[in-house]
Parts: sequence; C-alpha cells; structure tokens
Amino acid sequence: MKQTIALVDDDRNILTSVSMTLEQEGFTVRTYTDGESALQGLTARPADLAVLDIKMPRMDGMELLQRLRQRNSMPVIFLTSKDEEVDELMGLRLGADDYIRKPFSQRLLIERIRALLRRNEAGKAEGSGAAPGGILTRGDLVLDETKHQCTWRGRDIQLTVTEFLLVKALATRPGIVKSRDQLIDAAYGENIYVDDRTIDSHIKRIRKKFRTGDEEFTHIETLYGIGYRYKEQ
Repeated sequence: MKQTIALVDDDRNILTSVSMTLEQEGFTVRTYTDGESALQGLTARPADLAVLDIKMPRMDGMELLQRLRQRNSMPVIFLTSKDEEVDELMGLRLGADDYIRKPFSQRLLIERIRALLRRNEAGKAEGSGAAPGGILTRGDLVLDETKHQCTWRGRDIQLTVTEFLLVKALATRPGIVKSRDQLIDAAYGENIYVDDRTIDSHIKRIRKKFRTGDEEFTHIETLYGIGYRYKEQ
C-alpha cells in the first residue's frame, strides 16, 4: 500500500515539482496551498507524513503544526528559508521532526522523508532492549513500542516519533551517557546530518511534556559538553 505525503506550501511551483517527484518515487501525494485547507484535509484524512512551509496565508505552518499535534503524532518536516533560524528552533519545540532550508535538493527531501517513515515504522515494532511484546519498563516509565505509547506514572505522554525514539535510546541503557551524535543516529538514522541544536530542542520539549504531569521530573540529565543520560529512580 502506497504511503501518503501531504505537501503544504503557497508556492504552486514547489507543490507541482515536488509532488511529481514524490509520485515518481511511489508515494501518494495530497497538496494544500494554505494552513486552513491543510488542517481540514488532514483532520478528515491523516497522511503518513506532512511537509509544511512556515510562511503561508490564512494559517501559517507554526499554527498548523500546533493544531495537528493536538490530533496525531505523524512525522512533520518544516521547509524554512535561510533567514528563519528562530522559526526552525520554534518549530522543533512545537513538535516538528525535521526541517530543510529552501532552496533545497529534492533528493535530500526524499531521503529525509524515507528516513522519517522508516523511523515511524520502527517505532511501532519491537526494538532492542525491550521485553517480549515490545514493552520497555524503567521504573515509572513504560514505553510500548508496538503501540508507540509512552506513560509516566500511569499518565500518557504524547510523544512524536522523534521524541519517542530519543526517550527509548536514553532509557534502554540507564546511566549511560549518550552523545548528541549517538542520539542523532538513534532518532534519525546513520548518514543523516542534523544540527546538534535539533537534539537539544527535542530534549527540552520532552522534559516539558513529562513535567506537565510531574513537576519534579529530573530523569533526563544533561552532561554539558558530553550529552544526555537517563537516570532511574
């Protein structure tokens, strides 16, 4: 069954060229020229992955991402301009999985899409370090990989694909420090370049989600200049 990609951009040239390339690669593509129509379309028929421009009429990419994250955790890639560094960081904090700067190589976009889709599938399957049935338990933390579900002290924590894989990478070996490069490999796959600040932004968002229900959550520790580790109770 073909996987569906949603393209949201007010530049019709980008929509046309990218959708043609993706269709040639075997994807089903749905296109939207503004955030409002995309929200309506993706609410009625979710896609396997969405590629969002930031600056759009009627509803920009940031607001669209916020609305989408209230409904599902499908992978999201942001398209940003070279002068939108602040927007990139904000997008990651809101729950985007990746970003690509315009002008971009369509081959790079396809590689990032395929990597995210592979991670999405891997996040639903049993992974290394998990007990039979795809359940990883570390004290009050429970990760159900087959359902892509995270709970902390019995409370559901809604994580994106990237966030889930980062928590899994840290919790699989408690007390062991993971460098940013190791976390990039765990969450994005090898041979995919991602800036270190991307991991930092994801970790900040993960902590915020856990602290929403537990203000004393301190189990993801920062070792400055080295990386991060998961501390068991």
